[in-house]
Parts: sequence; structure tokens; C-alpha cells
Amino acid sequence: MATSVWKGFLSFGLISIPIRLFSASRCERIGLNQLHKPCHTRIKMPLFCPSCNRMVERSEIVKGYEYEKDQYVLFNEEELDKIEPESARTMEILEFVKVEEVDPLYYDASYYVTPEDEGKKAYQLLMEAMEQTEYCAIAKLTMHQREHIVIIRPRGDGLTLHTMFYQNEIREVAEYGQKNTTELKDAEKKLATQLIESLAAKFEPQKYRDEYQESMKAMIQAKQQGQEVAEVAHPTRAPVIDLMEALKKSLEKPAAAAATKKPPVRAVPAAAKETKKAGKKAVG
Repeated sequence: MATSVWKGFLSFGLISIPIRLFSASRCERIGLNQLHKPCHTRIKMPLFCPSCNRMVERSEIVKGYEYEKDQYVLFNEEELDKIEPESARTMEILEFVKVEEVDPLYYDASYYVTPEDEGKKAYQLLMEAMEQTEYCAIAKLTMHQREHIVIIRPRGDGLTLHTMFYQNEIREVAEYGQKNTTELKDAEKKLATQLIESLAAKFEPQKYRDEYQESMKAMIQAKQQGQEVAEVAHPTRAPVIDLMEALKKSLEKPAAAAATKKPPVRAVPAAAKETKKAGKKAVG
């Protein structure tokens, strides 16, 4: 059974719905450890106090805010609990907005919202009302010692919650959004539109995969078997000089289907296999 990351109430006017939050996604990545090259021992990151010149236990750790160089205001967990806002236990819906008005740039992490048994009817009522009106809810939620602004929206037969960045967390980049004074020809815009339409498709996330992670898995398996993965060929690219010609060629070229085969493997010399056998603590 999945472990919930937050438990409390979703407040809707005078209605309070007991709910739990569950992480809706997680990164699937192959992690590589740092090893000491001579002996292939995994490098550890110890808790070390340079002033006491010794290792410390987690029970000796406190939290502190550095207000000046090497000067800290200290806090313990009990003190931090005292200042928890109401949103640590109850998410009160502040307002409803149209989901298309929310810039995806603000989205952070995603969660599933599930009701407790006694809140199922109210949960269903809120979800169906939001579906009918096509509104999503804005609320505040405190977890992991931070108050988040969140958006709640219906999806399928349930509600999902997305933590969002605050306005002051969205970075400004001087180079972004500058008005380009370059004039585009009507023929160029027409061909660009045709190219977009030729590649248009229904969004099906199952079609996409992480080819780098698949190559990593293939390389791990190959090295375990004393083989190595063939290098992936990368096409040579250069800035487009003739835009019209590039657009025409793009339209002539059919959309390439995503590769489904794993990178080919080839055997390494026997000497390399002997070297592999000599390593006792690590493969490769």
C-alpha cells in the first residue's frame, strides 16, 4: 500500500473533507555511485564536525539560520511545530479559476488527492461540480516545513493537486521574450504551418521513453557479460541558412518513427574479460 505524504482536511466553504495526498509521480533514473578507484569501495558522505574534529550522530543535529557569518539562530522540532500555520492541517480553498488561465510555468510537483471514508460524498460533490463548471481550485498547503500555493483539479474519477511556484520564484531572463524585428515571408509562415500540421498527433505519453536510460541499462548488462555497447551516432547539425529550403526538405521527409531497439552490443577482446575478472568489488 502506498504511503501518504500528507493527511488533513480540504475545506470548501463550510464543508471539510478529510483527505490524504499521495505522490503522483517519481523520477525513474539509474543512479551511479562514486567509488574509490583503487579498491572499488563506495565513497560515503559522513556527518563530520570540523570544530570538534569528529563524526557526529543525527541525534546531535539541530537546525539553524545563519544571520551573520558563522552566527546562527537555533531551532528544535518543537519550536518549528509551534509556528505551523492552519494550512498544515487544513487546505482551505481560496478561490476557483479556469485551468487554462494557469501558466504551466508555475507547476511544480503532482499528487493524488484521495478521500477518507467519511468524506467520500463531499469529495464526489466537489469533483463533479468542478468538472461541470470547468474550474480548478486554488488553496494553500503546508508540508515539509513550507507553505505551498496549490492548484486542485479534477482528473479522471478523482482530484489531483499540484504544488506551484510563487511569483517571486519565477526567474526573469533578460534574453527571453525579446521582440524580434526580423520580417517573415508569408511563404515561410505557410510552410512552417504545414510542417506543424504534418507532425500533429494526439498526446499519448506512453509513446515516449527515455532512450538514455535504456542505453545505460544496455551498457550495464553488456559490461556484466564482458561486452560493450556500440557508440550512438549523432548527426552533424549546423544553423539553417536557407529557411525556405530547410522547410521544403522537412515537408518532403516523412516523420521518423521513434527507435524501439536497444543499442547493439559487441564483444570485447578476451584480454578485457580477464581484466574484468580481476575486479572483485565492482563490475566494469
